[in-house]
Amino acid sequence: MFSRPSLDRAWIVALSLVATSSGVAATGPCDIYSSGGTPCVAAHSTTRALYGSFSGALYQVSRGSDGSKSDIFPLSAGGVANAAAQDSFCAGTTCLITIIYDQSGHGNHLTQAPPGGAASGPDANGYDYLASAVGAPVTLKGQKAYGVFIAPFTGYRNNNAKGTAVGDQSEGLYAVFDGTHYNKACCFDYGNAETTNTDPGNGHMEAIYFGQGDGWSGSGSGNGPWIMADLENGLFSGFDPHNNPANPTISSRFVTAVLKGGPNKWAIRGGNAASGGLSTYYNGVRPNNGYNPMIKEGAIILGIGGDNSNGAQGTFYEGVMTTGYPSDDTENAVQANVVAAGYATTDLTSGPKLTVGSSISLRATTACCTTRYIAHTGATVNTQVVSSSSSTALKQQASWVVRTGLGNSACFSFESKDTPGSFIRHSNYQLAVNANDGSKLFGEDATFCPQAGLNGQGNSFRSWSYPTRYWRHFNALGYIASNGGPHDFDSATSFNDDVSFVVGASFA
Repeated sequence: MFSRPSLDRAWIVALSLVATSSGVAATGPCDIYSSGGTPCVAAHSTTRALYGSFSGALYQVSRGSDGSKSDIFPLSAGGVANAAAQDSFCAGTTCLITIIYDQSGHGNHLTQAPPGGAASGPDANGYDYLASAVGAPVTLKGQKAYGVFIAPFTGYRNNNAKGTAVGDQSEGLYAVFDGTHYNKACCFDYGNAETTNTDPGNGHMEAIYFGQGDGWSGSGSGNGPWIMADLENGLFSGFDPHNNPANPTISSRFVTAVLKGGPNKWAIRGGNAASGGLSTYYNGVRPNNGYNPMIKEGAIILGIGGDNSNGAQGTFYEGVMTTGYPSDDTENAVQANVVAAGYATTDLTSGPKLTVGSSISLRATTACCTTRYIAHTGATVNTQVVSSSSSTALKQQASWVVRTGLGNSACFSFESKDTPGSFIRHSNYQLAVNANDGSKLFGEDATFCPQAGLNGQGNSFRSWSYPTRYWRHFNALGYIASNGGPHDFDSATSFNDDVSFVVGASFA
């Protein structure tokens, strides 16, 4: 005769095996958590349904051309998001993710984050930016979907969540992230946070953090990134507030991050979201100095810290929060379900193809400016009138060599023809030509993803690290601009024309 724990474990394993054999729709992570006695109280994903029976809206997008909004649903109950519906709705314009719906039935939807004690966002009324709807394409079992690409100053929040853990109550969390998208700023979080957008003291948060740390609190082995816990006034990789050598640097493209906490106990676990199981990086008592008991407040954040610290970056695909302290067996079954979902990379570019090593010119398509080309004067990127009769120096200044993306090899970087080793990069939203210093930041700032021109001509060049922003000529200078925003160069007037360029043969 089986004991009750053995029966529970067998049932959980059976659920995960059903998911493994059928890919999607048979069961979801929240079905597994429920079977383990720790049901989801928040379930967020732009890539797939997290319950086998869920057929409601996953997220909402808003398009730049007219401000219209559309909900995106799974292709079928329990299935992958209908990316084709988004592509159709957003064709010829830009789109932002305005709502990430809660699939748990608690109504814990995530919307644009308001200002907080640490920072006000750059958008209207101090709100953070919304994420691009096209910045993080992936496939699940070969079906296209989009994740949530969090650039700095981007964030989502719900300060009125229902059913989430408060005080010292137990909870579990997991999320699937892009293991290659991170920085050292605070704080790329998903999970439990303050309801006031401020920092009232230690122990008021319990959120998954992913990145290289904030430079003064926790770390793991190697150089990072690491899966850690943001418990407020500290990123913790384990009991020690500074370092846990058992918490490894993450190297997988897709990562499953797991955090759970209860009265004077908590754990961090992680694994490759595309293969294999979970490992435990810490399992023990709470840290000292105000973290036992916890004083969780129950708000939900994504991409920011509890006080709206908004300098971090990362990519989110799916995640949940549960009531109760999930067992390792339950989490292992969830990991098997995530692996079975089949996360994989896909193209980041579209439109007319570029060839690495080719020399090109880039002609503006706005009616005023069709004789003007992307060029540079010293470090300043601008547009200038260039023709076959122009000086040799100007022809060289308006010619560029296509290189593999310095920050992401799926996109491109553009080396100056007349200043080898220098590339177009963005800095404070302005395009500049600077020497490659080999840093991670430079590589990301100098990487752009071409897509079909938004006005139907040539290409538009989307910033990889700020995918709501595109190359734009504005008053003859080069910027990365959004389709409407806080800066004059973000004007929606003639946006599609100003961000579309025809690629041609170089002048030199």
